[in-house]
Amino acid sequence: ESDTASEISFQFNRHKKTPSIGSHSSDMASVSSVSGSVLSVYSGDFGSVDAQGTVEFALDYDEKNREFQVHVSQCKDLAVVDEKKGRSDPYVKTYLLPDKARMGKRKTSVKKRTVNPIYNEVLRYKIEKMVLLIQKLNLSVWHNDPLGRNSFLGEIEIDLASWDWSNRKLNWYPLKPRSLSAVNGVDHRGVMSLSIKYVPPGSLGKCPKNPPSGEVHIWVKDVKDLLQLRPSGVDSFVKCYVLPDTSKKSYQKTRVIKRDTNPVFNHTIVYDGFHTEDLKDACVELTVWDHEKLTNHFLGGIRLGLGTGLSYGISVDWMDSTQEEVAFWQEMMLAANEWIEGLLPLRSL
Repeated sequence: ESDTASEISFQFNRHKKTPSIGSHSSDMASVSSVSGSVLSVYSGDFGSVDAQGTVEFALDYDEKNREFQVHVSQCKDLAVVDEKKGRSDPYVKTYLLPDKARMGKRKTSVKKRTVNPIYNEVLRYKIEKMVLLIQKLNLSVWHNDPLGRNSFLGEIEIDLASWDWSNRKLNWYPLKPRSLSAVNGVDHRGVMSLSIKYVPPGSLGKCPKNPPSGEVHIWVKDVKDLLQLRPSGVDSFVKCYVLPDTSKKSYQKTRVIKRDTNPVFNHTIVYDGFHTEDLKDACVELTVWDHEKLTNHFLGGIRLGLGTGLSYGISVDWMDSTQEEVAFWQEMMLAANEWIEGLLPLRSL
């Protein structure tokens, strides 16, 4: 059934009032840094003003420093957000798409009480040129609200594969309304095929070989349509943790499948030490990564749990399963000793 099978124990005290974190591996630290920066391009948009005006900027790539530079000069005739006071407090924000999680956002300073802000700032991305050329630049203008209720003022999206890199001059571009793909939340990262099974304590009889505590079996089959971050393809692998345990005992990973955006892993992991009540408070996190020599790049993931936001009475940000992920986990809980098959979309975590 699978190329490898791993068995590890569910390691933490179920009766503690604080989550047991254990020692973070360097890989898990990188997951945390990614999840802190993953926001929708349009997160926090509370405004309803129509996009208008123009933005002046230039693009350049510094070959020596391997750095993509966005020279944001100024904007003109932006929409007025606060009509009573006749003001907008605009700033400019950029993402590299489709993998905004990997590179994160950059933004200028906020210019207060003006619809004609002048920035003269450079937003920088450390990125290889060949990777940059399969990205799109999303540049958007926003009104900054003190309470975080920011308003979208307009955007422009540029396909960097077709950009004229000899053009380093500042040019004016009209700001457009939000693109339908982003408004509809399209952020396709691939789809994972997997099966899970829960074996309750003592459910297989009193044979000495049977587990004294319950087990969760996770069979990672394959992934389709992964993000391709470089022309040669993607070298992917899957990491697994059972949260809140992030210790090395909880950490498991598959082998690396090279140059394939549709990798077949066929890898089974078994976690023991589970009691039935733990299923309400635990979360299986499966993340897919692109393997490179110096660092691994996050491609997408899923979290299987009840999505309550709580683990053993403690509020946690990782208990955020989608409706599909929750339904998959609940089906497993209700069908002991049976494999439950699923096809779940990868997402930003």
